[in-house]
Amino acid sequence: MSLVKVKALREERAKLVADAQAILVKADKIGKEDESRFDQMMADADTIKANIDRLEKVLAVEQELGQRVEQRAGRDNVSITEAKNQDEQEGTIFRKWLVGGMQDLSDRERQFMQRRAAPVIQAAQSVGTTTAGGFLVPQSFSDRLEVALKYYSGVMENAEVIETDSGADMPWPTVNDTTQVGAILAENATISAQDVTFASVTLKAYMYTSKLIAVSLQLMQDSFFNMENLIADIAGERLGRIFNTHFTTGTGSGQPNGIVTAAASGKVGTTGQTTSVIYDDLIDLIHSIDPAYRRGSKWMANDSSIKVVRKLKDSQNRPLWEPSVQAGQPDTLLGYPVVTNNDVAAMAANAKSILFGALNKYKVRRVRGMTLMRLNERYADALQVGFFAFARVDGNLIDAGTNPVKYYQNSAT
Repeated sequence: MSLVKVKALREERAKLVADAQAILVKADKIGKEDESRFDQMMADADTIKANIDRLEKVLAVEQELGQRVEQRAGRDNVSITEAKNQDEQEGTIFRKWLVGGMQDLSDRERQFMQRRAAPVIQAAQSVGTTTAGGFLVPQSFSDRLEVALKYYSGVMENAEVIETDSGADMPWPTVNDTTQVGAILAENATISAQDVTFASVTLKAYMYTSKLIAVSLQLMQDSFFNMENLIADIAGERLGRIFNTHFTTGTGSGQPNGIVTAAASGKVGTTGQTTSVIYDDLIDLIHSIDPAYRRGSKWMANDSSIKVVRKLKDSQNRPLWEPSVQAGQPDTLLGYPVVTNNDVAAMAANAKSILFGALNKYKVRRVRGMTLMRLNERYADALQVGFFAFARVDGNLIDAGTNPVKYYQNSAT
C-alpha cells in the first residue's frame, strides 16, 4: 500500500514541477504573477516531497528489518521464522529495560543485557547502581536509529560507513597512480621499474552524545507508548544533525574533516554571481571532475541553493531540473542525483555553495555502533528517567590527490 501511495505522490509531484517549469520556458523572463505561481507550485511540490520522504523512511525501516532477519537466519543456520522470533525476544527484553530498568527483568533477561554491556561505559558505573549501566543496543533498535541518522545526515547517507570493534587510530591507505602509464617493451629488453607512491589518511574516533533525553514517569508507565521509537528517533535526530554538520564543514582538528573542507575548487562564479549560478558554471563544475569519478557522482547543496538551480534553463530553453517519478530515486540536475544538505553554505559572496563528485569517497568510521545509558536516581525527584546515547565516529574524504569531490564557489563581488 505504501509503495502505491509513494508512486501516486511522485506522479502528482512530477506534474506540479512540469507545470511550474512550463511557466519558465514560455518566455525568457517571467512577470511577478507568473513568478508567484511558480513559487507556489514548487512549494506544493516540496510539501509532497516531505510526505514521500516520510513514507520512504518507513519503507526503509521495514526493508532493513527484513534484511537483518534474513542475515541472522543465515548466520545462525535457523529458519526465517526462528530468526524473527529471536529478534522479537531481544527487542522485548530491551524494551522492558527501557521502561523499567534492570529490576524489571528476569535473571535470564538480566544476563542478556549484561552480555551487551559496553566496556567504555561500564567502567564508569556507580557502585550499587545496577540500573545505570550502558548497553549496546540490539539490532532492531539499531536499524531504526540508523534510518533516523541517515534521514538527518545527507553526508552519512551517501558516504561509505566502516564499522570497527575498537577506537584505535585507523590509517586508511591511499594511492594515486593516475599519472603513470605502461610502455612498449622491445624484444630482449629489460622491464623498467616505476614505484607506486602510497599515503594514508588517519580516521580517529571522536565521542559524540545525544545529550540527555528526559522521559516522564507517566509516559514510562503508559503501556501504549512506544519508548523504543521515541528514544531511537530523538537520539537519531540529535546525533544525525551534529554528524552532518561536522561531516560537512568540520575542521579536521578535534573533529571530523568535513566534505566541503576536504573538497577542491572546481569552479568560481563569474563576477556578479554572489547569490546565483549559471548553466555554464554547472557544466564547468561537472567537467572539473575526472571522468573516472563522474559515473555515480552526485550534487550536494543547501535547499536555498537548490531553489535557485530549479529555475535554470539550458541554451535550448529546457529546465535543468528533472523531478523523480520512481520510488527511492532522487531528483536529478543535468542527469545527476541531487542531495539536499542544509549544512552546505547558502549562496553568498565567496560561499562554497554547491558540491559535485563521488560522495561515496567520503568515509565514515564508526566504533561498535550505539551505546545507550539509562539514569534512574538522578532525575527521580522530577519523576523522570534520563537516557542518553553515545557513538564514536570520524569522517574524511579519501582523495589521494585525485579530487573526487569539488565545489562551486560564488564570486566575491
